[in-house]
Amino acid sequence: MLTIKKTAELSSTELIEIMKQRVAVFVVEQNCPYQEVDDADFNDWHIILHEHEHIQAYARVIDKGDYVTFGRVLVAEPFRGQGLGRQIVSAALEMIADNFTGRPIKIQAQAYLQKFYESFGFQATSAVYLEDDIPHLDMQKIN
Repeated sequence: MLTIKKTAELSSTELIEIMKQRVAVFVVEQNCPYQEVDDADFNDWHIILHEHEHIQAYARVIDKGDYVTFGRVLVAEPFRGQGLGRQIVSAALEMIADNFTGRPIKIQAQAYLQKFYESFGFQATSAVYLEDDIPHLDMQKIN
């Protein structure tokens, strides 16, 4: 099931499950201590693929004013290898098209996912750089 909600629309249980899953992937699994929950979480959109209360895949969308971004894209470990990464990114792009017509879409992608995002029409707009000791690059969707 696909759910899209702004932070204020989430139940406390939904919000905690999202944060648990994000910390599990981006802090624990990637062995990267950083401030995972940030100020953007107060007013962003959460796109969740879930089976009952179990998050299968997730992404957040942030309105940056002159452009829109999405990130924290994850597939929970038990659900990997089923194409859910493609589904969650497709859902994020569709949600952005429906709600932020005409605005550029810019992302910061982990470098190893460059070809994955290129398959959605993104192009690199920066060289690879380290963010929290993980190689990243800036990308923008080309229409």
